[in-house]
Amino acid sequence: MTFNESVQTCFQKYAEFKGRASRSEFWWWVLFNLIATLCFSIIDERLSIAFTVATLLPYLAVTTRRLHDTNRSGWAQLVGLIPLIGFIIMIVWLCQAGQPDEQPAP
Repeated sequence: MTFNESVQTCFQKYAEFKGRASRSEFWWWVLFNLIATLCFSIIDERLSIAFTVATLLPYLAVTTRRLHDTNRSGWAQLVGLIPLIGFIIMIVWLCQAGQPDEQPAP
């Protein structure tokens, strides 16, 4: 999936928490958010915050779909709230290759 396709797909599936997201879809979305947030923060901090709030729901949705692709529940994102270790675990999970189509844990 290309950068443009990924961003377009994430906005089209703005709040869709079902399904799967490939690694490329997820990581292109992360790169888009990082670049856009940095650009907006150079212009105005409030604009950066507004963009972050506006893209929070699609960010959570694509992360949930990415975790589904690794056969984990979307609720596994809560592991990221554990200081330091949770962030590392999330990065490892999000970098893993997709698994065969199985039902994710509820």
